Amino acid sequence: MKIDFYKYHGTGNDFILIDDRKGVFKAEKQFISKLCHRQFGIGADGIILLRDDDSLDFKMLYFNADGLEGSMCGNGGRCCVAFADLLFPGKDEVTFMAIDGKHKAFIRHRNHADWTIKLSLHDVTLFSLAQQGYIMDTGSPHFVRFEETIDLIDIINEGRKIRYHQDFEPAGINVNFVEVSGDSSIAVRTYERGVENETLSCGTGVTAAAIAYALQTNRDHDGISVLTPGGKLFVEYTRTGNKFSDIWLEGPATLVYRGQVTVDG
Repeated sequence: MKIDFYKYHGTGNDFILIDDRKGVFKAEKQFISKLCHRQFGIGADGIILLRDDDSLDFKMLYFNADGLEGSMCGNGGRCCVAFADLLFPGKDEVTFMAIDGKHKAFIRHRNHADWTIKLSLHDVTLFSLAQQGYIMDTGSPHFVRFEETIDLIDIINEGRKIRYHQDFEPAGINVNFVEVSGDSSIAVRTYERGVENETLSCGTGVTAAAIAYALQTNRDHDGISVLTPGGKLFVEYTRTGNKFSDIWLEGPATLVYRGQVTVDG
């Protein structure tokens, strides 16, 4: 059996997108991890299935490169919106279901294989401090630590120490190292659980870093420009005390190529 797939990336965070509106894709751990393998498969940070939803435009089902179903993925969400626009075009505003609930997205720009998409994320009402960093959930659990120069950090080794620290057992945590680069401007590098490596960008991690920056600098309402190794993203929010609402992540989604993979069955 042959399966059509599409390869997308959002600021370097890359995904295999599959139209599974018929619900025939077998989401098996070993098969997913094989497809995501960069030497023996297609290669990606994860797989996203686009499925039908009873009341919304579509449903997004996300799997990490390790083959396990993941938590919310911000870059993947934008790529899934771009994929939906390719499959059933004509809407500049969509709503979809993800593992953490309903999301809204606006298509700001489209041009052949490139989109700019503004994606809503859920409110952040709780955060804590540990291991000299901020801990919060922006759809996925994140640890954020500020550093003087993030380019000098061994992201894999330092990230792995925190990701597997006993404070975050059993599920572990994503780890973000942040450098302040200017007023309302930060740079971020991320170690992602499930990928178990540094990724070129992490949407929910970028959002957590922007909120941590707001807490650290006491900003109530702002737009934060965030530079990742894979490109630039933009985070907006409204803050009331320690509650962050109306959170939006804006950035690109790019179609790289499409192809077919042959599977048994």
